[in-house]
Amino acid sequence: MSVKTKAKLILQDGSEYTGTSFGYQESIAGEMVFNTAMTGYPESLTDPSYRGQILVSTFPLIGNYGVPGTLQEDDLFRFYESEKIQVSAFIVSDYTEEFSHWNASLSLGDWMKEHKIPGIYGVDTRALTKKLREQGSMLAKIVFEDVEPEWKDPNLENLVAQVSTSEKIVYGDGKHKVLLLDCGVKNNIIRCLLKRDTTVIRVPHDYDFTNEEYDGLFISNGPGDPKQNVKAIANLKSVFEKDTPIMGICLGTQLMALAAGADTYKLKYGHRSHNQPVVLKGSKRCFITSQNHGYAINMDTLPNEWEPLFVNANDDTCEGIKHASKPFFSSQFHPEASSGPTDTEFLFDDFIEMIEDFKSNKK
Repeated sequence: MSVKTKAKLILQDGSEYTGTSFGYQESIAGEMVFNTAMTGYPESLTDPSYRGQILVSTFPLIGNYGVPGTLQEDDLFRFYESEKIQVSAFIVSDYTEEFSHWNASLSLGDWMKEHKIPGIYGVDTRALTKKLREQGSMLAKIVFEDVEPEWKDPNLENLVAQVSTSEKIVYGDGKHKVLLLDCGVKNNIIRCLLKRDTTVIRVPHDYDFTNEEYDGLFISNGPGDPKQNVKAIANLKSVFEKDTPIMGICLGTQLMALAAGADTYKLKYGHRSHNQPVVLKGSKRCFITSQNHGYAINMDTLPNEWEPLFVNANDDTCEGIKHASKPFFSSQFHPEASSGPTDTEFLFDDFIEMIEDFKSNKK
């Protein structure tokens, strides 16, 4: 193992913690949040929804199964959710350099060094998580050799512009043409669409899709404050006048709500885990879901033609919306998981069924 270097974690409330480096050694600043998942750190670290955030893992042992290689399928990394690590830094309780897994190609620390992402271990992550639960997500800095950066609030930036594609990309050659508005899409969303006989046309977050021809519109997940996405919201308002099926995930559900005239707000510490229970509105059906978001929809502001589709069983927050008469719906959680439970992947089937009905009614 490389020479152990100490690093300091400084929080916005003035508290400080000292740990040991296991990634790239560079002082950084961002918003500190926590994730309670027990597995799936390669997928989480490459999730574009984490852009600008310092991630704390509540699971104590990290690194023991290394990270996978760069195998590609359909021009997408098979075992990652984007082309690079998206978090600003990673904080864990206990890191192990030695790893064992059939699919591992290198250690987590070496991978983070390649992507120039700092990581520290030996920090009391239980204390950090309790602080974040009590006080809410807060700004933080990781400091090496007393080189202290300025505070940085990533939510003031247009993070979606940093993670969205800059050009139109086409995947697959299926019978259903799906236009994907990329606000920081996870690769597994594209995989889930492709295996349902679709052609996926991935376009930038600010792309004017109002006059495009497609069978279904998909609004992806992504980072930051949804209200930053002015162009996407305006374009959604325009296509709401039509009847073409629309599905949104995570940030996508918030953008759909804003376009409909509802409001969004920042959660105290967000939902970032593999075990968030959601209840299908009007039923007793509960699903365990994978989630990663810091903002939510104010259900009281939904206009009459829109209604909640799912509600969080822990805190009663909105976990999805649907239109009362048109084929528009969304989920705040991740039905494609990666990582996490796949209990709700059937929502992709619902979307395809809506597309098939729409196409048949057009004939």
